[in-house]
Amino acid sequence: MSLDPATTRRIARLARIGLDDQETEAVRTQLGGILGWIEILNEVDVEGVPPMVGTTMHAALPQREDIVTDGDCQEKVLSNAPDRAGPFFTVPKVVE
Repeated sequence: MSLDPATTRRIARLARIGLDDQETEAVRTQLGGILGWIEILNEVDVEGVPPMVGTTMHAALPQREDIVTDGDCQEKVLSNAPDRAGPFFTVPKVVE
């Protein structure tokens, strides 16, 4: 499909792209190529093919039971601390 320069300038204006005459011709050629690919895709027979909304439309995500716990792993967490004071992490003072 071929676009005229006026249509190309209108598309550029709608896209908020400033084009001079040389750029308009280059963009017109590129848009014509894109529209040509779309015309090729329109020739594909999709009769009987259901539309696909997304790749995970029918996939169920694995879920676990929602149980509230306190974690009960304070010692395991604090074992990674470079320095600690009782049940707390200690960090160096950063504000004078």
